[in-house]
Amino acid sequence: MGRLTEFADQGVEILAVDYEDPATIDSALDGAEKVLLISGSDLSKRAEQHRRVIDSVKRHGVGQLVYTSVLRATETTLAIGPDHVATEKHILESGLPYTLLRNGWYTENYAGSVLGAAQSGVILGSAGQGKISSAARADFAEAAAVVLTTPGHEGKTYELGGHPDWTLPELAEVTSELLGRSVVYRDLTSEEHRKALEEAGMADAADFAVGLDADTKAGQLFTESQDLQRLLGHPSTPLIDALRPIAEQAASQH
Repeated sequence: MGRLTEFADQGVEILAVDYEDPATIDSALDGAEKVLLISGSDLSKRAEQHRRVIDSVKRHGVGQLVYTSVLRATETTLAIGPDHVATEKHILESGLPYTLLRNGWYTENYAGSVLGAAQSGVILGSAGQGKISSAARADFAEAAAVVLTTPGHEGKTYELGGHPDWTLPELAEVTSELLGRSVVYRDLTSEEHRKALEEAGMADAADFAVGLDADTKAGQLFTESQDLQRLLGHPSTPLIDALRPIAEQAASQH
């Protein structure tokens, strides 16, 4: 509730919405001129949840729907891809004025690697030299704000990725610099990676993690697009700066 209170103090109206209760969606959209639909976190339900929001947006005659999708949604092999493809398709079929923000990977997704390396000095993976065009959550949020508050974005699809790109070996180098200790990247085969995760008690996450690294190795998290930088009007947050708060958190735990 702390963040919500901060927003309320700035004059932002806070409304409760339940994806499973269409009436709450309709109520929240009364009088809306533009809507930012941030992809849901319940992977088992979110495609249908998104559909409910899109249908409500259309009923309310909203002037612009902005959706946070995934990099190269219609081509990606990422496990999260199908939900985004289905959502984009429904948006296009709705006839609504739209903007698709195909977000790359969040740098903050690697917090676990940094925190783990603070103890072990090792980052494990099976992504080889796969390039990652990640950016900080704040970068993607700022880009969304620009699209919502400036003209000329209707009907546009933006491929958003941070620059410069980086690899997991480079993540280890940056983590080492931030933590002030030696951190190395140990590249494994997919089978070795899965076994290491299972032995660490992370069997439930093994399929996703190993699949993600295979996709990373194949270039699924990389883009040459400069759309993010153009929307921001400045460079995206460098890897080391995005990871600094996480490294400080790791230091405070020791």
